[in-house]
Amino acid sequence: QVQLVESGGGSVQAGGSLSLSCAASGDTESSYYMGWFRQAPGKEREGVGVMNTAGRTAYADSVRGRFTISRDKHILYLRMNSLNPEDTAMYYCAATGSPFDWRRWQTPGTFNYWGQGTQVSVSS
Repeated sequence: QVQLVESGGGSVQAGGSLSLSCAASGDTESSYYMGWFRQAPGKEREGVGVMNTAGRTAYADSVRGRFTISRDKHILYLRMNSLNPEDTAMYYCAATGSPFDWRRWQTPGTFNYWGQGTQVSVSS
């Protein structure tokens, strides 16, 4: 079992920045891959980015160049720059172990463990 606790959400104006963090505890082998997802009201949960412990990353096209994922062992970070109202959503941390299909990283079902979420709101 893996427990994930997110922090760092909040409200910001368009063009601003926010940082999120996610601390993983428990079975660390099951958190080799950690990622961020987001879900806006009325929309499906979508992948934002993922990183494994070796530093390999993948990003959604909508955030590439604006968002940066980093990791310090079992703490995952998300730095969000140039935020716009379309980034408003509940942001969730997710984790899973091997095997992992990088082609399916944006599929929520690829991850076994989830945090409770943290709200990010961007006003225009």
